[in-house]
Amino acid sequence: MVCLVTGGAGFIGSHLVDFLMNSGETVRVLDNLSAGDLDNLSSWLSSPRLKVFQGDVLNKEFVYKALDGCDTVFHLAANPEVRSDKASPQDHFKQNIEATHNLLECMREVGGVKRFVFASTSTVYGEPSEIPTPETYGPLKPISHYGASKLASEALSMSYASMCEFGCVIYRLANVVGPRSDHGVIYDFIQKLKVAPSRLEVLGDGTQSKSYLYVDDCIAGIMAGLDDLDGEICVYNIGSNDRVDVMSIANAVIDAMALENVEICTTGGVRGGRGWKGDVKKMQLDMSLLNSRGWRPKLSSIEAVRKTARSIVTVIRY
Repeated sequence: MVCLVTGGAGFIGSHLVDFLMNSGETVRVLDNLSAGDLDNLSSWLSSPRLKVFQGDVLNKEFVYKALDGCDTVFHLAANPEVRSDKASPQDHFKQNIEATHNLLECMREVGGVKRFVFASTSTVYGEPSEIPTPETYGPLKPISHYGASKLASEALSMSYASMCEFGCVIYRLANVVGPRSDHGVIYDFIQKLKVAPSRLEVLGDGTQSKSYLYVDDCIAGIMAGLDDLDGEICVYNIGSNDRVDVMSIANAVIDAMALENVEICTTGGVRGGRGWKGDVKKMQLDMSLLNSRGWRPKLSSIEAVRKTARSIVTVIRY
């Protein structure tokens, strides 16, 4: 394969690049480095099989150059911020919907791409009445601007795949965690405890429970769904087979930091104990479809959380 990974210097993207490079593929990375870091690609920067384009998916000239000769595109570049108080609707529209449209339009104009992989999210389901939630669940009613922007991008991806006749895989990801992650609940808890090691504030009522997936399992799932794709349009959930609540995550982080006598305080939250407006309180994906392709996560949600907490603590000195 000759692959383009948008957002390839970011958290999930850089782990995908690791996998592709270790598999002997030729890889192009397009990243504006607003959230990514070239240090995440340090093992490969001297390799002739990797070429990095430092630019934005919204800039057609960069996209044209990065697409040249590519047969497979992994689109991971996005504004990943779910919290409504940290990103505006305009941010999500521009960085998620508009950027995805720009990439797809460039693919149509350039030609040659046979497979397109889009990293979506479990938040497209909104607050499903069926848990675990299968890919066939509907109607999809996202409750955050982030989820809405990803759902719109899914529709764009499927329409371009149909009109331009390339294969398309959409992955609805659970909460992916692991090394190089610099946002999310685990990272936030560690940062809070660095400042005030005797007290931890938890947004919401602490009962929010969701699936957490270790990044290595996520990458394996992405590649499993890609096998034998030939002009099809597929949607897969990728997540763990269980979920873990926020209080358990707090205690896992406290253990990883070897702290004692930490007072855990909840804010009470909004709208029934959510951490913020748009926060989905309970989420677990039905993994039957991807399981049927031979993929299963190696780590449970709490195992993924603990391993991630330990890895981040070793990197961040406090």
